[in-house]
Amino acid sequence: MSTKPYHHGNLRDSLLDAAAQLLAQNGAQALTLREVAKAAGVSHAAPYHHFPSREHLLAAVAAQAFAGLAAAMAAADADGARSQGLRLMDICEVYVEFARARPAQFRLMFGPLLAQKSRYPDLKQAAEAAFNVLVMAATDFDAERGPELALTGWSLAHGLANLAIDEAFTDLPIAVPAPAVLARAMAARMLGLQGGVDQ
Repeated sequence: MSTKPYHHGNLRDSLLDAAAQLLAQNGAQALTLREVAKAAGVSHAAPYHHFPSREHLLAAVAAQAFAGLAAAMAAADADGARSQGLRLMDICEVYVEFARARPAQFRLMFGPLLAQKSRYPDLKQAAEAAFNVLVMAATDFDAERGPELALTGWSLAHGLANLAIDEAFTDLPIAVPAPAVLARAMAARMLGLQGGVDQ
């Protein structure tokens, strides 16, 4: 594992980078402040300058991941040359691919910490900002049904992402497209689009 050496003034970023790398390698259960400090090349006491507990560090990593997800979904929704229906399909695909590329972060984001997000204001804000990207995109597609479509689409993409991460589609007795293809097809069906093209 390679981590950027700590330089004066960016301790928090260095700790978050180290934590994200350890999380990807070993999962949240194995992540400790001591291991993060070691990976960042700082003293064992250094993390406590920014994170009073392991849970606060994990919440910050999750908040950072939510910000990344929000940015990816916003980018998928930014192509004004494409119809809003197609952009919602892009968002669904991006969500699933984000999860598949970062399974440990994805599980952390939606794990027990999220149920306690009122204790971690930055996590609460980042999670809500990511969801609002989806709500706004869905409302642009259908002003009346936007919130319902956002909840339906999120549930669809989230379930598909977890099934893909867990390799649940392996060896099924039916042909299953690649997760990104399946995400687009299911989003198109949910939106009432045919063949992935707005009617």
